[in-house]
Amino acid sequence: MDSGILNLLQDPAGVPFYPVVFQALYVLTWALHALFVFLSLGSLGLSLYGGIRQKSDNNWKILTAHLIQTGKISVSLLIVLGVAPLLFTQVIYDPNWYTINTLSGLWVVIFIYCLLVAYSIFYWYYYANKKQSFISGLIGTISFVLLVICGLIMHTFAVEAIQPDKWMQWYAPNGVVDTSGTNFHPETIRYIFFMILSIPTLGLFLQNYSDFLKSNKNFDESFITYTKDLGKKITTLGLIATLISFIVWIYSIDKLIDIFSIVICISFLTLILLAKNLKNSYISTSIFIVILLLISGFREYIRYNIMNNLGYDIYSYTLNIEWASIIMFLLTFLSLGGIGVTFIATIAWKVGKSSGYFDASKDKAVTTMANAVLWILSIWCIVYFAWGFYTLFKNSL
Repeated sequence: MDSGILNLLQDPAGVPFYPVVFQALYVLTWALHALFVFLSLGSLGLSLYGGIRQKSDNNWKILTAHLIQTGKISVSLLIVLGVAPLLFTQVIYDPNWYTINTLSGLWVVIFIYCLLVAYSIFYWYYYANKKQSFISGLIGTISFVLLVICGLIMHTFAVEAIQPDKWMQWYAPNGVVDTSGTNFHPETIRYIFFMILSIPTLGLFLQNYSDFLKSNKNFDESFITYTKDLGKKITTLGLIATLISFIVWIYSIDKLIDIFSIVICISFLTLILLAKNLKNSYISTSIFIVILLLISGFREYIRYNIMNNLGYDIYSYTLNIEWASIIMFLLTFLSLGGIGVTFIATIAWKVGKSSGYFDASKDKAVTTMANAVLWILSIWCIVYFAWGFYTLFKNSL
């Protein structure tokens, strides 16, 4: 696939803002999306083990129920957060995205239904475990396998998207056009690396979980200590396994001696050393999130170099700035998104820290944020529809 065809596949309307901004937003949102992907897989996987242990160990009975709840919520968050990186990458790499949706169209459909079934079964697993049903483990395993398959499918799309030199070969092997949409070309080592990232994510979560419950008198000190120690062991083993798999991956793609790879390796080594000594797990988690951002940036770095070497430069994309859309996006992101997420996070934090009944109406900060969210949402709806109808009538009358 030469640069001429790739550039012809670009949207003739151009991009609504500077491409580097969409790159940065992609890196940020993919890292957040990936964080909950790893947490959902890690918590679901450990809950399957906990389902066996909880019959004879009260610590696991408590922990398993909480892991299932965590995984269930994480799946919903990864779905919501997964929309953003897809949209941002589509804006500047639209030839890649739409071509892969053609070459692997059947797998796109399979992914949607696979995720739908996996998420639905996850709820079944939640209630089956709550009732101590004998089939809860089987249900959870099916959900876990389906989510892993979903991860494999999305991984394959990402790998295929950065191989434009093979698109024609996949589309018309031996000169015969294939419109089945069944192309499926994963990269095993890369996929294993990302799956292993679920282990340290889970370990750090367990440490955060135990630190969070310290002030809650509803939980025994022995349970909190047990969870903390378990989290430390999982974190250390997970980080070592992740570093090894990362080195194998970058060696396989000839990126072993690369400044980006070296920085990520040093970051992993630093976290491995700090994870054993830091008492505050929130610091370790913050460092891990930075590493995820570096990994996300590394993915974009690889893609940009591949596409740029083929003559496709996103920075030369036709620029048609749409200030109205940009202003609406920023206002939504900063006001409704920022305050809304802060409000939900604050409520969750205070409820978890409360040993008894938490009356939100008596908390000044929570009440202020709740009122602010209602007012902002109301104003946002008015502005959104007023702006939309103004644009509609302006362009049609």
